[in-house]
Amino acid sequence: MPPASKPRRKPPAESAHDGPTLDLERYVPAFITFIANKLSNSATALYQRKFGVNVTEWRIMSLLAIEPGIPASRICQVIGFDKGPVSRTLAMMQKRGLISVRTDPDDGRTHMISLTTKGCATHDQVIVAAFDRERRLLSCLSHDEQEVLIDLLRRLHNNLGAVTGDGG
Repeated sequence: MPPASKPRRKPPAESAHDGPTLDLERYVPAFITFIANKLSNSATALYQRKFGVNVTEWRIMSLLAIEPGIPASRICQVIGFDKGPVSRTLAMMQKRGLISVRTDPDDGRTHMISLTTKGCATHDQVIVAAFDRERRLLSCLSHDEQEVLIDLLRRLHNNLGAVTGDGG
């Protein structure tokens, strides 16, 4: 029979930080980040499982459905991603036949990116799930509250230059 082990002593609780701390129930950048991270992670899981695309690919597809033929620089500007990850994602999407990339006839240095037939079909499937997710997320708000939220988020988005230094 093994000897009885002594109960482990709990390490002393760390003392609270003496300086200022964030109130995570009120600090808006944290709320926005937490919501965005959780939405992105759950969207990737769902969209990957059901449609074979991740959330970054979905963001690009949704933008290309609105603005066909745009260059990668425009995609980066709208979704707020760096050129490297967008370029890698576009290369993977092109390889899988979701997008076509062709040289702009007016500027040989620029590439025009569009959804292929397969990309459009995938977009049309994913958008149904995306609208359902949005509906379920906003279901705790009245129609008027949803409109106020959208207006407030738009105003915050338009004011990003106040903290990014680049006008948004």
